[in-house]
Amino acid sequence: MTIATTSHPTLVDALWRADGGILRPVALAVLGSLALWVSAKVQIPFYPVPMTMQTFAVLVIGMAFGWRLGAATVLLYLAEGALGLPVFAGTPERGIGLAYMAGPTGGFLAGFVVAAALVGMLAHRGWDRRLSTTLVAMVLGTAVIFA
Repeated sequence: MTIATTSHPTLVDALWRADGGILRPVALAVLGSLALWVSAKVQIPFYPVPMTMQTFAVLVIGMAFGWRLGAATVLLYLAEGALGLPVFAGTPERGIGLAYMAGPTGGFLAGFVVAAALVGMLAHRGWDRRLSTTLVAMVLGTAVIFA
């Protein structure tokens, strides 16, 4: 018994057709990791702990890029942080590199990869076509991050 699945094009697929080359995925991954970097630095005042826009950016990247490129983009972002670039929300004030990643936010950072992949997979299955299913996909992605 097999389950039939239809792969729907993601937003990025509709806007920039893949030509089989390396330029498109590399450019999108770099732009996505830059968006994650910026979103980590945008803090929303919230008591007792300020929130950032990272979760939103991860979910949008997953939904727009699809599961492979979405997860690869988040992995690139994590690699940049592991190399010591101050891309995370608390860097450089609270440390950089692997030491920061091994701290209390390490679980969230790992959850980013899984959430981007999950939301991207759901987008490939057409969950990004209606507001109701998009919201459910985003809630599921958020649950993965905070699990």
